[in-house]
Amino acid sequence: MKKMIALAALLLPLALAGCSHPTVVYAAPPPPPPEFSAIAQQGYHDGIAAARRDINHGLPPDVNRHPRFRNPPVPPPAFEDYRHGFRAGYDQSFRNGPPPGPGY
Repeated sequence: MKKMIALAALLLPLALAGCSHPTVVYAAPPPPPPEFSAIAQQGYHDGIAAARRDINHGLPPDVNRHPRFRNPPVPPPAFEDYRHGFRAGYDQSFRNGPPPGPGY
């Protein structure tokens, strides 16, 4: 009986040491709403990336600070659709925190 207790006392720290390793968890950014057009989806992803940069630099939320929001990289008729998606992705990130990971 004493040998069992001694063995358990010896093995317990080894068993707990295996539990101390951090687990890396990857959480993908939330997908854009399904009703978004392809251009709005592009804006959504760009908005998430812009919000992630702002949060990492400790900046307050301001969608108007971003050149891609002010001058969307799409043809002029699609500006509002892109901006709608950009703002949705940007706001989503500031409400729920940025998706983890280095760039998007």
